[in-house]
Amino acid sequence: MELHDVWFVLIAVLWTGYFFLEGFDFGVGVLTKLLARDRPEKRVLINTIGPVWDGNEVWLLTAGGATFAAFPEWYATLFSGFYLPLLLILVCLIVRGVAFEYRVKRPEENWQRNWETAIFWTSLLPAFLWGVAFGNIVRGVKIDQDFNYAGGVLDLLNPYALLGGLVTLSLFTFHGTVFVGLKTVGEIRERARKLALRVGAVTALLALAFLLWTQSEQGDGASLVAVVVAVASLVMALVAARAGREGWAFTLSGLTIVATVAVLFLTLFPNVMPSTLNPDWSLTVTNASSSPYTLKIMTWCAAVATPVVMVYQGWTYWVFRKRIGTQHIADPVH
Repeated sequence: MELHDVWFVLIAVLWTGYFFLEGFDFGVGVLTKLLARDRPEKRVLINTIGPVWDGNEVWLLTAGGATFAAFPEWYATLFSGFYLPLLLILVCLIVRGVAFEYRVKRPEENWQRNWETAIFWTSLLPAFLWGVAFGNIVRGVKIDQDFNYAGGVLDLLNPYALLGGLVTLSLFTFHGTVFVGLKTVGEIRERARKLALRVGAVTALLALAFLLWTQSEQGDGASLVAVVVAVASLVMALVAARAGREGWAFTLSGLTIVATVAVLFLTLFPNVMPSTLNPDWSLTVTNASSSPYTLKIMTWCAAVATPVVMVYQGWTYWVFRKRIGTQHIADPVH
């Protein structure tokens, strides 16, 4: 296997890690409107991800940086062609981080409610837009012979990509719901379990349609296996949620995300960004990659740094592993 193939796999792993971890972050943000009934319950939801949300976003930075270094042509075409949706995602992530920190800085009802509304929308929009973006990457976009994006913003809003956005939004919300059930106690935990069944049923229908569409157009034997794993793990996650086994439900919903991302990257390879104008103008792991020397240096750096990051992040989750409820929420001090 050539180094550019290795880095294609590693970038797929980085995006998988980001969607697995940030997925339940986004889901919890959406649940601040769907699940929480009062301000203490909203504080419980936000506190479940408070110690880890910023660490989860490291995976996005790493995935973007790795794409820039390993496949500069892919990075240039992607970020120029998808400039507006990616800018909107970036603005949402910035506002979302500010909202987490500033929400409790003042006691006024309007102040806290406005920041909570910001958390909801800046969680919902990225969860949807990431699906739209990756749907377009897999489906292909208008790339000319100079590897420049030749389409417009409206070209990105096609049925396949919009369905992909609905899949990621519903899947991340389901992932967040089972995470809340895993991390909370009391009434909010019971309501999360019931909501997980409803959200999971919708997710299963959307995901099945999207995965079958993907498989029918671009799939092969390997991607078919990933499709089966994604569907089966989602169904089993629903069964586990119904039985009150939150740990298994969260693991299986995470496996659904992993398998779904695997389907996308398996159907994409060896392309990194197909052209719908002419297949010869598609960006591939070969014509979009950096030099072998650059990839070699990156491989050594990743081999040293990646285990350190994973150990430190795993330790963070271990430290903040206990369940919380409204009885653990202290009155704010301003």
